This record gives sequence, C-alpha cells and structure tokens, in this order.
Amino acid sequence: MMGVNTTSVEFFILLGLSKGPHLQMFLFFLFLLFYIVIVIGNLLIIITVKVDPRLHSPMYFFLSNLSMVDLCYSSVTAPKMLVDILCEAKTISFNGCIAQLFFFHFFGCTEIFLLTVMAFDRYVAICNPLHYMTIMNQRVCTLLVAASWSGGAVHSTAQTLLTIRLPFCGPNRIDHFFCDVPPVLKLACTNTYITGVLIVSNSGLISLICFLLLLVSYSAILITLRLRSSEGKQKALSTCAAHLTVVTFFFGPCIFIYTRPSTSFPIDKIVSVFYAVITPMLNPIIYTLRNAEVKAAIRKLGRGRTFGDDK
Repeated sequence: MMGVNTTSVEFFILLGLSKGPHLQMFLFFLFLLFYIVIVIGNLLIIITVKVDPRLHSPMYFFLSNLSMVDLCYSSVTAPKMLVDILCEAKTISFNGCIAQLFFFHFFGCTEIFLLTVMAFDRYVAICNPLHYMTIMNQRVCTLLVAASWSGGAVHSTAQTLLTIRLPFCGPNRIDHFFCDVPPVLKLACTNTYITGVLIVSNSGLISLICFLLLLVSYSAILITLRLRSSEGKQKALSTCAAHLTVVTFFFGPCIFIYTRPSTSFPIDKIVSVFYAVITPMLNPIIYTLRNAEVKAAIRKLGRGRTFGDDK
C-alpha cells in the first residue's frame, strides 16, 4: 500500500480567511486593490527595465525577474481567493489543488533563490566594485537566474510528489484560503510524520539557509561600508535597505510556517497572507520609492519620452 495512492476525494472545500459576510466584502475589495497594485506595479517595473537602456545592469535584470516571479506567484492564489470570497461554495478540484500547490511552491522557491542572488549581486557590487562587471557579466547573470528558476522547479516537484502520493479518502475541508502542503497534509488518511519531516528538510531548510546566507552577505556589506565616504555609503545603504525590507517580509513568514509543518496555529492563515499577497505588492513599491533611477525612468515612460534622450 506504500506506493499506491488510494485517493477518493474529488474536490476540496477551502474555508477561507473569514465567514462573516461584512468582513468578507471588506477583504474582497482590500485584496482586489492589492492584486491590482501587484499587477500594475510589477508590469511597470518589467516594462521600464526592458525599454530603458540605463537600467540594463545586473541589479535591474534581477529586479525585473523578481517582478515577473511576483506577478506569477500572486496570480496562483489571489484570483481564486477573490472568486471564493464572493462564492458560497469555496471548492477546488483535487487536480486543481495539486496544481495550485505546485505553482505556489515553484514561484515561491524561485523568489527565495532570486532574493539570495540579488544579495550576492549587491555584495559583489559594494565589496568588489572594480571587478563587478567582470564577475557579474551577462552570462553569469543569466545562469544565476536560470538556476533560480530550475531550483524552484525541483523544489516544487519534490513537494508535490510528497503530497500526491498520500491517500485522501474522507475529510476534504482545508482550513486555509489556498492549497498549501501543511493544511493539505492534515487531510491525509495516513500518518504524515515522515512526510512532515521531509517537508521541513525541503521548504524549511531552504528558507532558513538562504536567510542565513543573506544575513552573512549583508553583514559583510555593512563592514565594508564603514570604510566608504558618506555619499557612497548612503546610496549603498538605501539599495540594501530596500532589499532587506523585502527579505524580512518574505522570509520571516516562510520560516514561521515551513519549519514546523506538523503543528498549526490560528494565526497561520494571516501570516500566509504576508508572503502570498503582501510581499508581491510591496516589492514594486519599495524598489521604486527607494530608487531614484527607477523613479526617473518610470516618470519618463509616463511622459512618453524617448529613453535615449537624457535631456
């Protein structure tokens, strides 16, 4: 019976964030606003980086890829969540649930690796500026982005296989607003302890190790900045502060959720909102508000001026 899936459940019922009708309507308009900001903000960054030659550098190449991931990542959960708020029956098919789980972890893990790559890029730019363009050449940047996407695919495939091999034969009410591994595991008709340990080894360790690498990277950057002039230090700190803000909002909730999948707390759904919806919305806001070059390029794009014209 170990290798045989005896699933008889055809669909799951998502319990969502709230059952109160007034609160649900408030959440609908709130998350609709969030999703509109996510789509417009990230598309704006992607287009601006693409058309402005002055932003054709490794940092903005990684930023445009991060925006693409955020756009896809939020689209895995937000549209379905908005529809469910308005529907009485919040159902999702078994195959749809597994697909949502796969793509959620695919784009989520890709974002983790991209944020780590962006920290490495800032480390090289600040700690080894004379060799920056040699180290972070176009080939290296492309390989790093490809490795991030490939790592996300490997991770999500492992998570999906660990979940889909389990038998689901009765309970089908998921206490969440989307299909994720921890709440889905609770519905399996078997002992999921070993699967839970494997998930900690996968999702939990990836989040924790990448977060520690980020801390090491930024610690080295802060030490290096102590020797810089005040003007150069301020610009570097501004860029790093934006990255650290994104990292905090994303990695904190991920580590909280995925380093203990066998247990759950009532606050878990609220925490999940941060990395599923809030962070993809904040990324374009944080990176544009704290970056003069991106703001100038967006203003020029809005005026319809030629990007080759610096006047």
